[in-house]
Parts: sequence; C-alpha cells; structure tokens
Amino acid sequence: MGTVAVDEGWRALVRSWRETDVPDGWRAEICEGEVTMVPPPGVEHNLIADLVHRALLGAVPREWGVFQTLGVSVADLRKLYVPDLVVMPVEALSRADLDPVPASGAKLVVEIVSPANARVDRVEKLRAYAEAAVPLYLLIDRFDEHGPLVTVFSEPVAGHYREVNAALFGSLIELPEPIGLKLDTNDFG
Repeated sequence: MGTVAVDEGWRALVRSWRETDVPDGWRAEICEGEVTMVPPPGVEHNLIADLVHRALLGAVPREWGVFQTLGVSVADLRKLYVPDLVVMPVEALSRADLDPVPASGAKLVVEIVSPANARVDRVEKLRAYAEAAVPLYLLIDRFDEHGPLVTVFSEPVAGHYREVNAALFGSLIELPEPIGLKLDTNDFG
C-alpha cells in the first residue's frame, strides 16, 4: 500500500474523532467519512476478549503490546477503528505524531462481532486491515450463520487476504507467524 499525502479533510476527521465526547465504555471510530459511535460490548464479548488477551500475552515478544483501546487508522481509505485487541510493537507507539497509529504497524488485529456491527467487522474492517497489510486478522463471530466461528485471515496481498482458516468454537485454531499460537476456543461460549 502506497503512502498518500494526507489531505485536510482526513486531518479534520481525525481532529473531530479526538475531540468527540465519548460516553464511558463507548468507542468513536471513523467509518464512511464520519465519526461514528460504537456502543459498549456485552459480558460474553468481554469474556472472550479477556481469554484472547491472556493467550496473546504468553505468545508475543516482550517488545510487543496487546492493546484494547488503541485507535488504528487506514488513512488511504479514510478509516479509523478501535479494535477489540491489537498486537503491535511498542516502539510503533513512541512517536507522538502517529496519533492515531497506522494499522500497517499491527501484527494482529482482533475483532469480536456484535450484532450491531457484524457487517462492519465481517466486510469493511476485513478489507481495511488487508489494505493496510496487517499480517493477521482474527474475527470471532458468535453470530455467524454456520454457528459460532473463529476465522484467521492471513497473507494480505493487494487489499485481500490470501489465506482463510476457520473453526467452530470449541476447537483449536492456529494464529500463524508472526504470532505463532494455537488458540483454544473451548471457553468462548
């Protein structure tokens, strides 16, 4: 993905995002050219996020962080998301001029689907993270039509993921390098 000069419209959107008064537990994101509000997730959603977070802490290098409230941008697409979890080298966060942080610095992005945001997580964020060349996108979808499903998207090329590996809840699923973890989904619900 090439770097495009950031225009004043994008800067204004990011400024609005930063200045938005967000109620406790809510998140502000930039979708479709405007700042949108995402409601707080439910208990099951939070329990799954905790399980994944704990598993990742034991798998990633010490120099990488596992973040829950990190805004990541795909400026070329005029998108800014706050994923459920982001694995990123801590040094990528050390530059004050990178707020929000480019999604291209992430090693893994995790989204846990809620009924209200299913299409965004399944389609829009999938495309945006592939476009940003995020190596791994983990989509945890309790509401998939085939049953509760965990999907790992990997090998981003030209805005699409070349590899897709899916498993029903209760299975082990592999998060390939750069994470290198077999994630047990048995306790996901």
